[in-house]
Formats: sequence, C-alpha cells, structure tokens
Amino acid sequence: MSKHMSMPPEWQAQDLLWIGFPHLADEWSGQIDRAQEQIALFASAVAETGQAVRLVVRDAANAARAASLVSGKVTLDTRVYGDVWLRDTGPLVVSDGQARTARLFDFNGWGEKYLMPGDREIGADLAASVGLPATRADWILEGGALDGDGTGLVVTTEQCLLNPNRNPHLSRADLDMRLARDLGFARVLWLGDGLINDHTDGHVDNLARFVAPNRLALPVATGADDPNAAIYADAAARARDFGVDVAEVPSPGRIEWGGMVQPASYMNFVITTHAVIVPIFGSVHDDDGVAAIAALFPGRETIAIMADAVLAGGGGFHCSSQQVPVA
Repeated sequence: MSKHMSMPPEWQAQDLLWIGFPHLADEWSGQIDRAQEQIALFASAVAETGQAVRLVVRDAANAARAASLVSGKVTLDTRVYGDVWLRDTGPLVVSDGQARTARLFDFNGWGEKYLMPGDREIGADLAASVGLPATRADWILEGGALDGDGTGLVVTTEQCLLNPNRNPHLSRADLDMRLARDLGFARVLWLGDGLINDHTDGHVDNLARFVAPNRLALPVATGADDPNAAIYADAAARARDFGVDVAEVPSPGRIEWGGMVQPASYMNFVITTHAVIVPIFGSVHDDDGVAAIAALFPGRETIAIMADAVLAGGGGFHCSSQQVPVA
C-alpha cells in the first residue's frame, strides 16, 4: 500500500449516508412509531439538502412504513440487521486520498448486552452494496466509540475502550497501536467516563465531537442538578491538558423519564455534506444548544429535530447513521 490509509473527518464531503430504520417494537419502550417518525424526519432532512441517503429497512412491511413517512428523495435499502445503530455495526471507511477501503470490526452487542441477528454481518453487507473493498480487524470496536479530526488525532473514552466487556486482552498501548494500524489515528485523546446511563458504556459521540482540526465540542453543565456536570468538567480538563481547543455547548440539563436520568446529548449531532442535524429533547436548553452548534458550522445549515423517542431506544441520530466519504 503506497499511501497511508486514514479515516476522514465527518465534515469531509460524503457520497451517501446510511440510516437505520426502527423495526423491533420490543426495543423501543412503546415508542417505535414516534421513533420511526423521528428517524424519517432525519433521513428526509438530509436528503432534501441534496445528499444521497439510504434508509436501511428490515423487510417489506418495514419498507412500507418508511415509505409512508419519508421524502421521495430518500432511497430505501432492505437489509438484514438487528438494531438500527449503524454507527456501531456499519463499516468505517478509510481513504488514502484516492482509494477507499471499508474497515470492519468485531461487534459483541456493546459488551454482550444487546446482540441481535444480522448485526455482526451488516457492516460487510453495506460495504459490498456500494462496491467498497473491505478488511476485517481482529478486535471489537464500535464507530460511536471514537471521533477523529482528520489530522491523525482521535478522541475516545476509557469507560468504553478499556471496558473488560470489549477487548479484555488489550492494554491501552495495544489499543493505541490498533487505532493507528487500522484507522490511521496517530494520537489518542483519552477521556474518562461517558454520560450516565449510556447503554454503550460511554460512547464518545454522546460526549465530545471534533468540529475542526484540534477543536473539540464538549457540553457544559446547565443547572445545579445537571447529572453529568463532573463528567463534562473532567473531559474538558483532559482535552485542554492535551492541547486541544475546547468549544463549549450548553447541555440539555437533567432529562429524566420514569425516575431515571437519560443520556440526552446535543453532541449526538450528525455532520453531513451540507447540513448538521442536531437532536433535541424538549429541554428549555434546546435553543441554546442548537445555536452553539450552529455557530461551530457557519458553512452548513443547522437543523434541529426532536429525538426523544430515538433516545428511548438507546441512542441518537449519530448512532443510527454512518457516512461514506467521497473518494
């Protein structure tokens, strides 16, 4: 291989965006209809900006439901998958500036919690569907567990990557080496914990996101009862100690359902070729959070979409999607 393969940043122009469409009612806490509506709004919003969107549906009935909700600009793609979180089960595309390759990793249901038929195969299936050659790595990794800035710097969390339920045989140094070898990340910013009650064991895409080279967006606590205040502060301190520029975004604050704190985060935004899609939750802080993110992406339209039902299923818009960067 003559040139170095690395994972482009999300803000690089994209050929298409895959989005998973909810199909298993049992996984959605009675919210599947609203979750489908919110995912459809997300898919339509991106497609209406002129970017190709492939909404991945499970079967004919699922496709019919999706077709009734989405813009005519959204392409439906019937595939076998368990859950909709294609950020974690889909392929991660690396490039040397000309050729592209899909990197496939092992997947164990976020530490043996939610392993469903199809989720270990969908990454290879999606890569093949767009003609991308694929190579499989020998360790467990989910796309939502990392975020890169395009210069060789990646951010992740100790809570997820060092969790014994993923790769207990790998040390931090081993993981540093594999991130470099398989995805081209030469430097790793290790944050500590992710959000409280995040089923993924603290995925970084719900906590911290690069918005430009060496510039990391991070939530800042809103209100004295913000459950993640200490986590946000620790992440910001680690980032600044590492020499990374921190851009603060107001958090949604304390979001509780049924007496349980929810891992609601504006950080689960999706950067597409022409727009940034930001999840909102009916919080009094929604407008401030969206405005702060919009200010970080002056060249793109910022679109806020209600995501409370998607969150009830365990994730957000970023978790449900995976981009293919242009060659």
